This record gives sequence, structure tokens and C-alpha cells, in this order.
Amino acid sequence: MADSYTTLWTNDLCRELERSGEEGLRPTILFGGPYGAQPSFLRAGVRPGDTIYPVRAHRTRLHVLGAMEVSRVVTHEEAGAELHDDYAKLMYWRRLKTGFVSEVLLGPPGSPLSFDTVVPGDVLERLTFTSRRGERTLRFVEDGRLTRSIGLQGVYRLAPASAEELRRLVAERWADPAV
Repeated sequence: MADSYTTLWTNDLCRELERSGEEGLRPTILFGGPYGAQPSFLRAGVRPGDTIYPVRAHRTRLHVLGAMEVSRVVTHEEAGAELHDDYAKLMYWRRLKTGFVSEVLLGPPGSPLSFDTVVPGDVLERLTFTSRRGERTLRFVEDGRLTRSIGLQGVYRLAPASAEELRRLVAERWADPAV
């Protein structure tokens, strides 16, 4: 069964994407690496078939920015060879490369990027992540508001019910149930 994960995008990256007119575009590439600014998808256990939900913590709100299904995971060194016909995609989405990159996630076009889809407070309060250690909800959530984003920094596997709630939010935003 496929899993779903969140990855936190910085406010600087989101502002750059907004300024560049990326809202509504459908990402086909995500970058990962060994450092906090560009966390490792592989270390988190991401495999082909999984879905990635980029999120943003902004002004006590959590925003779900979209979704992308992973079709392949390659090293950064292999990306050029893997994408010989689609190398332009790699260059186009280079803004998503915010630090040292060691891995590249490739997929069909994801849902359109949106910077204003806020996760409702009740969903935020029950948002649950799962790992080998068990399940956890987000800390630093008070009255449906996010007071600190520390629990989102990285790549984290969502519990199935939480993954479904994020999928629904993304689909509702674009009125496309196939997202």
C-alpha cells in the first residue's frame, strides 16, 4: 500500500515561487538531500507510488500546497541521464532545489500549486504522523493554530486518515477528485 508524506517548504521558497508566478503549475520533480533545508525522502522511506504533500507554516497556519505522486527516485547524479528527454523539467523546477541535493523524486504532474489552502484548525489538531515508534500528533498546536513548526521540519509519513484529509483539501481546492 502506498504511503503519503509531508515535507515543509520554507516561507522564502514559497514567496519566491509566488513571485515567479508558479501558482497553478503542476510540479513533476522534488528534491531531497541530507540536510534540514533539503531533507531526505529516501531516509524517510519514500518509494514509487507514494504521495508527497508539500506544506508551509505561515502566520500560525498550516497550508497544504499541493500533492505529487512519486514514480521514480533517482540520485541527483543520475537525474540528467534519467531525464535526457525531459531535462528542461529538471531545469524549470530548479527553484525547488534549496540546498545540497542528493536525490530527485520524479512523477507525473502533481496537483497545481496553491499557496492559500489552509488546513482547518480541527484538521490541524488531529493531524497524525506515523513511524516505527508509533503515531504522533503535532505538538505546538493551540486552539487550531500552529505556534511552532518544529514538528513539520523534515519528511514525515502521514497516518492514513490524515493523508485522506490532506488529499481532500487539495482536491477541493482545484475541484478535481482525481488529485
